[in-house]
This record gives sequence, structure tokens and C-alpha cells, in this order.
Amino acid sequence: MPGRRRWLLFGPPRDPMDMQTRRKLALAVFLAWIGLGADGLSSANYGPAEAYVALGNYTGLGLYVALASAVTVFVIALGYNQVIALFPNGGGGYKVATQLLGSYAGLVAGAALVIDYVLTVAISIAAGVDALFSMFPAGLLGMRLDVEIAVLVLMMWLNLRGIKESVAVLAPIFVGFLLTHGFLVIFGIATHTRGLPALLPETFAEAHRLATESGWLFVVAVLLRAYSLGAGTYTGIEAVSNNVHVLAEPRVRTGHRTMMAMASTLAFMACGLMVLYLLLQVKAQEGQTLNAIAFRMLVGDWTLVGLPIGPGLLAITLAFAAGILFVAGNTGFLGGPAVLANMAVDRWLPHQFSSLSSRLVTHVGISLMGFGAIVILIATRGEVDVLVVLYSINVFITFALCLLGLCVYWMRNREPGWRWWRQMALSTVGFGFSAAILVILFYEKLFEGGWATILGTTAVIVFCLLVRRHYAYVERQLRAADRRLDFKPKEAPPEPMKPDPSKATAVFLIGSSYGSGMHTLLNVARTFPNHFRNFVFVSVGEVDSSSFGGSAALDQLKAGVCERLASFEMFCRHRGIAAVSYSRFGTDVVDELTALCRQVAHDFPNCVFFAPRLVLANENWFVRQLHNHTALEIQRRLHEEGLQMMVLPMHIN
Repeated sequence: MPGRRRWLLFGPPRDPMDMQTRRKLALAVFLAWIGLGADGLSSANYGPAEAYVALGNYTGLGLYVALASAVTVFVIALGYNQVIALFPNGGGGYKVATQLLGSYAGLVAGAALVIDYVLTVAISIAAGVDALFSMFPAGLLGMRLDVEIAVLVLMMWLNLRGIKESVAVLAPIFVGFLLTHGFLVIFGIATHTRGLPALLPETFAEAHRLATESGWLFVVAVLLRAYSLGAGTYTGIEAVSNNVHVLAEPRVRTGHRTMMAMASTLAFMACGLMVLYLLLQVKAQEGQTLNAIAFRMLVGDWTLVGLPIGPGLLAITLAFAAGILFVAGNTGFLGGPAVLANMAVDRWLPHQFSSLSSRLVTHVGISLMGFGAIVILIATRGEVDVLVVLYSINVFITFALCLLGLCVYWMRNREPGWRWWRQMALSTVGFGFSAAILVILFYEKLFEGGWATILGTTAVIVFCLLVRRHYAYVERQLRAADRRLDFKPKEAPPEPMKPDPSKATAVFLIGSSYGSGMHTLLNVARTFPNHFRNFVFVSVGEVDSSSFGGSAALDQLKAGVCERLASFEMFCRHRGIAAVSYSRFGTDVVDELTALCRQVAHDFPNCVFFAPRLVLANENWFVRQLHNHTALEIQRRLHEEGLQMMVLPMHIN
């Protein structure tokens, strides 16, 4: 019954060993553009406005900022295209920093990305709900936080059901935003073309006047501040490179096309909105976004056959603005768990973060993103201005580290020809832009709340260091056990003996460690001398986020399990013991092992199951969370079914 309820809630399970499954889950360019590009495109709701407002009384310089923003989008996007080509299995800034700058640089990039994605979910949903509530009576504002949490829970559920479900549901919102906002930007500029010829001379004149009055250094400072405070425009660009593993084959080409589609729409929207602000001479108003003010100036008095249609069109446009922000929040649910999974594979985080559910999504990561965002929303009461301060810095930490890593890569792999110079120049310019924005953001935002983001990132780094230290200790002990208990013979094995199902049978649950399995086997042989006539070895290959990357990774997983089981069979053959092995592959090790044990119990009725359990010195609550304790859960299930199982301790010290 619990399995049936889970099936109804999250959908039927998928077979991870069927390569058609990955093809069905993979995102083509259009769906990837929606699922991964929405974060960047949604920043048009606040990025250009932040830059425009930061200019203060010098809005005449806005054209420079608009052009610089468009150029920056393409420079960073082209830099991340290199990441897609060099790391076609995903990982983005985390993997680039790890492999090109070292594991600790990767840790900083990964921790910054994790915090950034949680904040992406929180700020996107908070801003989207604010946009919706701006159309409702003020008396309903007390329900705002409740609605934010409800939307968050709904998005968690969609993502736990699978990637395509979440993207497909949100696709109409993405397209609606693009059509309404794109139309109004083009219409607004087209109907104010009289102001375009004067825009460039006025920009030059404004810059010259300021330089004469205050000096060119002041002009540069104003431009840099506005350019940097509008840095929200560039967020989300890294989402494609972080999630290459969910793209349709050929991944690199799909990734490049998705990146260019995202960069083109983002650059057009950011630059177009800034130009529209300048042409309309928009002035900030309390409680209104600049986009809403500009669009109201364009369509507020439209009528059709005497009926006012402007307010309705404006309401639809703002509703799509709220919707695209929800889609952007979904990017956090796609990108955040992917980063957590990559860090878990590298032992920075508990192994559970790389585990896949029956729907082949990293369910633990999705849950952490959602609950983390809920905590932040409650702590900040969903105030967008507070969340913006927290959100600003981390993404540029990752940008700078990633692009610095690319610079290092091209320096190490120098080759003659224009291609090398082009790639090196793109990486260098991208790093320069990112580093400059990061420095200015750090200076401007540190004491306005940026310290909280730095503190949170530092806490994640410390936690990761503790986790990796523990895993490294356990791994050293298990490797020592592997060496001590390596009884692999050199001579050819004798002919295998055929097991007799009617005789006493010892069934061993074999994990990834040869030494722990051999430790259990020798303990059983010593405790029950000459009792068991058959030895059966069962093992499950866990399909996690690292192995569910393609046929090569799955083939490697299969080969490792088969080789490990064959070594135990060979050990028994040399000692005249009848032995056989069983294997399965899946995302839930406990479920798969339980099914295997039932099959073995059917084939060998007179059997007893044995499994090792690591016993760690000074074990505490924190240490227990880092291990699955699979053996104890299997023992509980088998005992409920009347099957005998013993868990034998293996002390790690």
C-alpha cells in the first residue's frame, strides 16, 4: 500500500538501465531553453530596473549601461559554452573550478552555487507572488507568505515527479512572458523612434557634462556602480552548463544552442527595457516596478470599440511576469540538486544527495532546495528587497572562479592558431567582467546584508570539510581491509561445483568494499565451521546521478559489480565450496536487495542471510547521517517476512 500511494503521488517508477528512459527524460533545445533559461530571462523583471535606478539623476548614461549589459551577457555565455564543451556531463562552475583550480576552489564554487540556488528559488517565488498581489486589494497582503509557501510546495512536488513534468507545466508561462514583454518592448521603441536619433548624442553630451563638472573618474564610478548593481541581469547564465547531463543528445550541440537562445533573449530584453526607460523618461514610483510604469504609459489608455483594453492587457503582462519568476524558481530545483549530487560524488556531502528516486531525480537535493527556501522566506517574511541583498554576491563568486579556471586551462593547453587566441580572449574578458562586478558588489552590499550570504556559504564549506574528512578516514580503513583480506589466488581455478538447494546456504550481501564482504565471509566460516554447503553472493549496483549519465557510465557500473561478485565466487571455487551470485541494478538499494533476497530464498529455502555493518569509533548523530545503514533496514524487512538474517559488525579503527 505505501508503494501504491507513492506511485500515485510521484508517478510510476522508471527503469534506469533502459537507455530509452534517459532519452525520454532528456531536454531538447526548446524545453531546455524554458527549464534552464527562465532564471536569466526572469531577471528582466528587476535587473535593468536596478541599474537604471542606480544611475540616480544621471539616467542619460543609461545607454552605456544597456550596451555593456548586452555585451556582458554574450561574453559570459560564450565563456560558459567552453564549459559545456569541456565538461559534457554537467557540473558547470563546480566541476571547472575543481578540475582546473583544485578541489578547494571547487568547494568554494559549489558552496556558493548551493546558496545561490536556494536564494534563486526564494527570491523568484517571493517576487512572483508580489507581482500577483500588486493586482489584488491591500487587505489580502497578509496571505502573501502563505501563498509563497504553497507555491513552493507545489513546485517541489512537480520536480519530484520528474524533470519534464515540471518544465512542461511551466512552458506556456515562459512563452507568454516572452511574447507579451517582447511585443511591448518592440512596440514601445517603434512608437518612439523620434527619440532614437537624439539618444546617442544626448548620452555623449551627458557624459561630457559630468566629466567637465566632476571628472572622468566620477563618470566611470557612476557607470560601474549602475552596471554592477544591475548584475542580477546576468544571473542564470550558468544553469545550462550545470545541467548538461539532462540535455538531449548530442549534449554539447544542444547545450550551445540553448545557451545562445537564452543569451539572445536575455540581451534583447535587458537592453530593450533600458532603452524603453530612456525613451519614456520613466521615473520610479513607490510600490510600482519600472516595467509596470513603462508598460502602463504604453497601453494604459488603449481601447477597442470604445471599451478599455489597456488595463486588461497590462494585467495579463504582469501575470506573465509573475509566472516567469515562478519558472525561474524552478531553475533552482533543476540546478541546485545537480550541484549537490556532483559534490556528493566527490564526498563533500553525504552520499544520499547523489541518490536517485524511482522517478530518476535527485529527490534529497530537491527537498533540501525547497525546505531551505521555505526557511529563508519565513526568516525574511518574503521581503524581496531583503532577498535581493542576500542574492547578489554568490553567483559572481562562481562566475569568477569558473572563468579563471578556463583561463588556466587555455594557458596550460596553448596551441598555435586563431582558435586558441579567441578562446583565451573570451575567458580572460569574461573573468575580468565577473571579477570587477564581484568586487563592486562586495563593497556595496557587504554591510547591507551581504554578510549573511558570506556567512551561509562559509557554514556550507565547513560542513563539507567535516563530511569529506570523515569519508576519507573510512575509505582509508576500508582500503586497508581490502589489502589485508586480499586472497585472490594466482593459479587457475578448479571447475565450479553445482550448489545443492536442499543444503544449508549462507547468503552474503556484498557492497562496494571487497574487504567488508570478505570480513563477513571469514567470520561466518569461523563461527559456523563446515555448516554451510552453499555460498551465495548478492549485490546491487546503485544507479545514482554519476552513473545515470550515459551508456558508458552504466556499463562501467555493471562491470564493477560483476567483477566483484566473480572474485568471491573464485575464492570459493579454490576452496571447494559451491558458490553462485545474483545481481540487480536500480536507484533504491534497499528495495532492490530485498527483492533479490526474496528470489534467493525461493531458490535456496534453507538459507541464512549475512551482511556487514561498519562500527565506527565514537559514533555520534552526525556520523550516523553519513551512512545509509542498509544492512539494518534489510534485516528488518526480511525478519518481517520470516527470513533469517544476521548483521555482523566490522569495526573501523
